[in-house]
Amino acid sequence: MAKKGNGLLLVLMQPPSTLEEEFTAWYDTEHVPERAALPGFKSALRYVNLSGYPRYMAIYDLDSVETLDTPEYQAVSGQNFSPWTKRVTSRVQVYRIVGKQVYPGDAVTHRSSRAVLLRMRAVGPEKEDQIVAALRATFEGRPETRGLRVFRADEARGTDYFCLVEMTPLPLQQIDLRDLGQFAANVDMVNIYAPYDLGG
Repeated sequence: MAKKGNGLLLVLMQPPSTLEEEFTAWYDTEHVPERAALPGFKSALRYVNLSGYPRYMAIYDLDSVETLDTPEYQAVSGQNFSPWTKRVTSRVQVYRIVGKQVYPGDAVTHRSSRAVLLRMRAVGPEKEDQIVAALRATFEGRPETRGLRVFRADEARGTDYFCLVEMTPLPLQQIDLRDLGQFAANVDMVNIYAPYDLGG
């Protein structure tokens, strides 16, 4: 397995319909550009959900998860949010994931027509190599797969694994979770996203 390193900040958001216009303006003109300019941020990309909930996803590739501990990031996060950020996020459902890339290690997000996000809940980290092998067997053989990455997120309740699959074009068939074997029962999210400028 390749060296482990890169971090991921992945944010899923569901704004109310009455806030949609302001939410988009905030994300496009303040929030994403602000994050993209921070040291340690390798990418800042925004997506819209084509298959479910939450509606929006933002992916930030990081040098490492420790990027979120730097003074530069702390200066624009948490209690230091801008007034606009505080206003918008107080009215939006937010699910924030911080993960360490465990496969392939140092890859970053590339633009593709579709991105599949899959979450496996509460899987012991001792099974990490098996999880990666199962995900590779499920996705890497598909002709539309352009990239596959696996991230580990250590939560208070246990360890979750997230898989991001870059695909072009849209998968022609449903993803068969049976290919994941014993881990299929841990999957509680499979969302298909498009880049915001294509899907929104």
